[in-house]
Amino acid sequence: MNNTEQLIEIPSDSTGTAAVPSDPASAPSPSSFDPRADLAAAVELAGRTLAAVRPEQYDAPTPCEEFDVRRLSSHLVAVVRRISVIGRGEDPFGVPSFADEIPDGGWAAAWEPGAREVAEVWADPGVLGRQLRLPMGVLPGAAAAAVYTHELTVHTWDLARATGQDPEWDQALIERVIDVVRRALPAETRGGRIPFAEVVAVDAAAPPIDRLVAWAGRRP
Repeated sequence: MNNTEQLIEIPSDSTGTAAVPSDPASAPSPSSFDPRADLAAAVELAGRTLAAVRPEQYDAPTPCEEFDVRRLSSHLVAVVRRISVIGRGEDPFGVPSFADEIPDGGWAAAWEPGAREVAEVWADPGVLGRQLRLPMGVLPGAAAAAVYTHELTVHTWDLARATGQDPEWDQALIERVIDVVRRALPAETRGGRIPFAEVVAVDAAAPPIDRLVAWAGRRP
């Protein structure tokens, strides 16, 4: 199970894979790096990966055990919509966890307006310091951006692995995500309120994307 939006123990109906510091002091600081750049890059790569999915792959399993390709594609569209709602300071539970109204093959077309809206909503640098409501609780905008950069990156890997794609990963972005997630999501005490599988051992010299997904309990 890899339901990150329950990482902080607040009731949630969402099934994501992002991680967030339970200690606000460890959240990314807008003065050190603008996490909106990483969020935008993660949105763009997720959209390209989603657009390359072929119809014969919809029923294929993914490394995220809860989802096949069809269900993961629907969830990704819901995630990009939720990122905009959160950035506007609105109720994240107003966005379902799946875009069930979209027919098979319609996810890439639905992604484009969702991605444009994310760019518009998050264009204001003031969003980084605002307190935003996420499914797991209230966090600064900078932390919220890191949450969804992680969720999108890991789910993009899930989708790519399931559909035989090899995205061009931004190594520096992933290293930043690893730095956040290792502080936010401990290796010990997985399960229960830490809804992730055990960390998968990988070589310290493994590619950053392998180290990231292994920390989330995936097998690279």
